[in-house]
Amino acid sequence: MGRIDDLADRYVDEWAALNPTGATYAGIKGYDDVLDDLSPAGFAAQTDLTRRTLATIASTEPASEPERVAKEAMTERLSLEIERYDAGETTSELNVIASALHGLRMVFDLMPTEGEEAVANIAARLGQFASALEQYKVTLREAAAAGHISARAQILEVAKQCDTWTDPGGDNFFHGLADNLEADGTLAATLKQGASAATAATAAFGEFLRRDMAPLGRDKQAAGRDRYQLASRYFLGARIDLDETYAWGFEELARLEAEMRVVSARIAGSGASIDDAVAALDADPARRIEGKEAFRDWMQALADKALADLHGTHFDIPEEVRRIECCLAPTSDGGIYYTAPSEDFSRPGRMWWAVPHGITAFSTWREVTTVYHEGVPGHHLQIAQTLVQAELLNRWRRLLSWSSGHGEGWALYSERLMDDLGYLEDPGDKLGMLDGQAFRAARVIVDIGMHLELEIPRDNPFGFHPGERWTPELGWEFLRAHCRVPDENLRFELNRYLGWPGQAPAYKVGERIWLQAREEAKARKGADFDLKEFHRAALNLGSLGLDPFRAAMARI
Repeated sequence: MGRIDDLADRYVDEWAALNPTGATYAGIKGYDDVLDDLSPAGFAAQTDLTRRTLATIASTEPASEPERVAKEAMTERLSLEIERYDAGETTSELNVIASALHGLRMVFDLMPTEGEEAVANIAARLGQFASALEQYKVTLREAAAAGHISARAQILEVAKQCDTWTDPGGDNFFHGLADNLEADGTLAATLKQGASAATAATAAFGEFLRRDMAPLGRDKQAAGRDRYQLASRYFLGARIDLDETYAWGFEELARLEAEMRVVSARIAGSGASIDDAVAALDADPARRIEGKEAFRDWMQALADKALADLHGTHFDIPEEVRRIECCLAPTSDGGIYYTAPSEDFSRPGRMWWAVPHGITAFSTWREVTTVYHEGVPGHHLQIAQTLVQAELLNRWRRLLSWSSGHGEGWALYSERLMDDLGYLEDPGDKLGMLDGQAFRAARVIVDIGMHLELEIPRDNPFGFHPGERWTPELGWEFLRAHCRVPDENLRFELNRYLGWPGQAPAYKVGERIWLQAREEAKARKGADFDLKEFHRAALNLGSLGLDPFRAAMARI
């Protein structure tokens, strides 16, 4: 290993000490009994480490091509972390999916639960939960005083989440966690006390948001062009033309819906609309599963089959990666997400579904492609196989480097790839994939449009409010017209876009850049181009911003 790899490995060690919950997410052992310092000083310490590391990397010459990629990747990611902190984004971030509060809550989902030490670690973190939230309150207040605060609507939505998480008739998360652990004597009492304290602290945090923060919150949820450009660069790891991408979103959605109409005719007969086909599929008992546990088992079987089929044919999947767990999340927020294995693979990669209250029936045709997105060849293959590449990638590249555009772009690319490989020959499954793709295209339009408050094109292919300017209300109307998602999930999605500018388009824009990289590789290699080799070379780079990714691929 060269000097840059040494610097990267040292950075991981120092970072983990400052980010114990992050260490748990990354699967780094030794920090499961403590929580982060969420005070302004804690955030400043993390940024100071990033600044020092970036300065050292800038003056260090790479000793090899892998180190050159590492330097480019770290420079891009760490520079943006500093930009976001200096702009007040890091300390003020509070929305329905991403905040220090969410990080604290979700870390318990990934902690070991078997054995006295594991239970003691959970009890210790529960006992520290209230103190961590008090630190976070100070940080949010200071950020607000400096002019950095979320929109009022987002603050109030997060307060509602606090209510749901602590409601005995809702998720009742902390008590539910404690009740499912085996503990006796003093440890059992400590665990119960910690669950009660964390529940009270979370409920009180919701009241703090309503009472102290919401009155200070921004009236508009729109980020504006300057904030949005920074967010877009952060989530993509690339600079894009926002106006060109907005226009492309309309073209892409129209193209996908035309393809959906062709498939719909195969399902429901000549002249059938997309909604006709959806109704026929939803009415098919062979495509319907009752009960979320049965649906989880269906997901697991499909994920396992994809792993078995693709290994040795289209991908060479390392043995450690040939295991994935499909799980039901302990909350009801409506999200679908993947979490990586631990560094030693003692914790497997997991696919999570946070099923909203009241939803008990599931249509499989909608979710076949989701399993491929979250599992193999999507996130699980991409992220888990990176962990085993110790000979190619330093620890920062294996454990900490992440770009939504690269990662989510690959996962969406994987859905289309499975169609190319013949796994979506069933027209219902094919419509599900196209519907998911159209959903992501609609998000490009709505996310950029709402946050930049752009004019809706007068000649848009849908005749949708031509010449008007985007608002959250028009965003809801457009999503409902083009996305076949239950209202409970879709409302969460809209709130997510409004509170997390730039992230939602990263899926479809990321896929676009992955496809461009593949076409560029075909042009360079001509008859020597091999798809399996392209995927191997690309995935072996690990996760990195899309601009460094394209630069690295151009040199292969």
